[in-house]
Amino acid sequence: MKKILAIALALVMVFALAACGSGTTLMFGTGGDSGTYYAFGGALAGYVTENTDTAVTAVTSNGSQSNIEDIASGDIQLGFVQSDVMDYAYNGTRLFVDDETGEPAPVTSFSVVAALYMEQVQIVTLNPDIKTVADLEGKNVSIGAVGSGVYFNALDILGAYDLTEEDIVPQYQDFATSVDSLKDGKIDAAFIVSGAPTTAVVDLASGNDVYLVSLDEEHIAKLIESSPYYSENVIAADVYGTPEDCTTVAVGAVVIAGNDVSEDAVYDFVSTIFENIGDLGHAKQNELSLEFASSVTNVPYHPGAAKYFAEKGIDVPTA
Repeated sequence: MKKILAIALALVMVFALAACGSGTTLMFGTGGDSGTYYAFGGALAGYVTENTDTAVTAVTSNGSQSNIEDIASGDIQLGFVQSDVMDYAYNGTRLFVDDETGEPAPVTSFSVVAALYMEQVQIVTLNPDIKTVADLEGKNVSIGAVGSGVYFNALDILGAYDLTEEDIVPQYQDFATSVDSLKDGKIDAAFIVSGAPTTAVVDLASGNDVYLVSLDEEHIAKLIESSPYYSENVIAADVYGTPEDCTTVAVGAVVIAGNDVSEDAVYDFVSTIFENIGDLGHAKQNELSLEFASSVTNVPYHPGAAKYFAEKGIDVPTA
């Protein structure tokens, strides 16, 4: 109901602004209110709104798949997505397959605005005896909602260690519920895919000794060979106060826009962010770079984004 009311209010604002000849208003789908998408998305939306004629309203959502589907339906105009889920959508695999026929059901009504930062696959536990992915066998493990991006990340990593969903006792929980379940001893570990530090894990670490499960080089190489949208990543020990650094894998956090969003509005969004990286009001600003922003190759960029990158001497793929 909250989401419906927010969308309705934003649409009223869009029509009002259009009627008086002022700038564009964009709805920006982020994620759950305990994740990085929502916090950073809110900071970006506020900064762009304050400094351009394009007003951006950040709203909570169910994450990557939901944001792609809501852009396709016109409910929102911008959204955060994991790079792997974006790939599923554009190519009609996994989350984007017809339920009845099993045939690919690609969604291509969106394009890339910019890749912003890496989202680490964080396997979180309060049990110091869980040291490897293999130790998850037989354990109660939260692997995200069925069909979510986190769910498929979990299956990919389990698969790299020759484990399946049947080899654990799976729980299908969001970040906040996973943290509560860890605190209450209801689960042994949880997969959380989000830019570290993640609010839910910071909360967990504030009153508990938190451990992150590392992946070894052999299994990381095996995973990347089969799923090249992953890359190796390290979460430093001081992020959550863990005993040691954690070696894991990550996917990209990418902002996408509907293909029908105006070139000027997307240009406002991306240029304002990357011309003012130090002033955006969130720690993730320190991870932004033009090089990474323009690094997507498997989905075309929006013309408004391509225009900005061209001004910087960077060519990006377009439709």
